[in-house]
Amino acid sequence: MRNVLIIVPCGKSKIWDKQPHRGPMAASDAYTGAPFKLNRRYAECFGDAWIVLSAKFGFVKPEFVISGPYEVTFKNVRTHPITTECLQQQVGDLGLNRYALVVGLGGADYRKAICDAFVVSPVHLAFPFAGLKIGKMMQATKEAIEEGNPSFDREGPGG
Repeated sequence: MRNVLIIVPCGKSKIWDKQPHRGPMAASDAYTGAPFKLNRRYAECFGDAWIVLSAKFGFVKPEFVISGPYEVTFKNVRTHPITTECLQQQVGDLGLNRYALVVGLGGADYRKAICDAFVVSPVHLAFPFAGLKIGKMMQATKEAIEEGNPSFDREGPGG
């Protein structure tokens, strides 16, 4: 494994759903859904670094502090998700374009956002679980962790 960044989608479930009085939280702890937790494990196993992709904040480091609950999604433009231009700016500002391989996890909306964000960057994109429904995606991610095989060579659509 050399110079690999893994992008983990944030997810709908957040700590404030069950603990509404909790204050600001690091992104790594704010998202509590099973897909996020599994994707985080994958990223920690196979990436040299990982980052969260939030429809509200864009690319955020795991230690980025989220002040409280929000409901923004790439699936609904009326929720005002972050723009492609902002994501492209973040790629440069955060140095995400310095990685040789960028692995995107998550569904089609996240894949599109990642592809659009890196369109002018000289990185290789891989989406090892692209095209799988959520249950199958989680199963494949879990198997990759258990087998110690990140499946980076399985690019899927958009890779």
